[in-house]
Amino acid sequence: MVDPTQDTVEFSQSALFADSFFAPPSDPTELRFGAVTHEGKVRSNNEDHFAILRRRRTIEIIKSNLQPHDLSTPDDHSYALVVADGIGGARFGELASRVALKTMLELTCQATSWVMKLTDLDAQQIRERVEAYLHRIQNTLLDCERDDPELSGMGTTWTSAHIIPPRAVIVHLGDSRAYLIRQRRLIQISHDETMAQALVDAGMAPEEVENLGHVLLNHLGGGKENVTAQIHEVEFGPGDQLLVCSDGLTDMVPESRIEQEVHAHQDPQSACDALLALALEAGGRDNVTIVLASASEAK
Repeated sequence: MVDPTQDTVEFSQSALFADSFFAPPSDPTELRFGAVTHEGKVRSNNEDHFAILRRRRTIEIIKSNLQPHDLSTPDDHSYALVVADGIGGARFGELASRVALKTMLELTCQATSWVMKLTDLDAQQIRERVEAYLHRIQNTLLDCERDDPELSGMGTTWTSAHIIPPRAVIVHLGDSRAYLIRQRRLIQISHDETMAQALVDAGMAPEEVENLGHVLLNHLGGGKENVTAQIHEVEFGPGDQLLVCSDGLTDMVPESRIEQEVHAHQDPQSACDALLALALEAGGRDNVTIVLASASEAK
């Protein structure tokens, strides 16, 4: 307790304690984005939802007698790319993916602290933050099922990339995908959580399990109390690209062609539009959602 008769108070916390509250400005990296979604050629509705978010750390000085050269203020950005592919039938899947994204947006605004530097968090802290979000999203979906039993079994995949250059964290449940594109190479970061992939991992040939490709082993919703997610941390800086997409793209277009098409278009939106065209030309058997982020040196 502070003695009011004393003029000074001594703080015993170390400099390391103070450092935990402050993050230096983020790397000067510029990001450009593209995104597209389509119901495809077979389905009558679109069960996919996506979002690209930007959060900013800045201050506005209303009045001050500081000189203009003293008024340098940070303008740091963090970003998130999210794709959710609904499951459980047309109406149910569309609702599940929409509720999941809507809940995530609400939670982002309610967060008591914003992470503006991933390098200050260890793996356990990142996992705890991810689990907190997923727990709330899952509970919201469960509440929907309790309120309307007809919604029982609805669910959604979830693949997101949270970008604070020079790092990115990928969170994944289900069979949508996240790719890192570096030096013209398409590198799959997420791992499909399907029965087919599990059997391939166990040694079976891919052609033997093709009919099990859409049997999901993990997703949000589905009446489960708890869910777990894959979490991957990758370097992400100038020259790199991150692609997050639903299986409506990857089931229709080979990875080699995706790689070629992204490289052929400098503009992320043009690349997304070209990839969608390829998926539709190949049959468009499912909803297609494509989100692409391209990083470059800030000008």
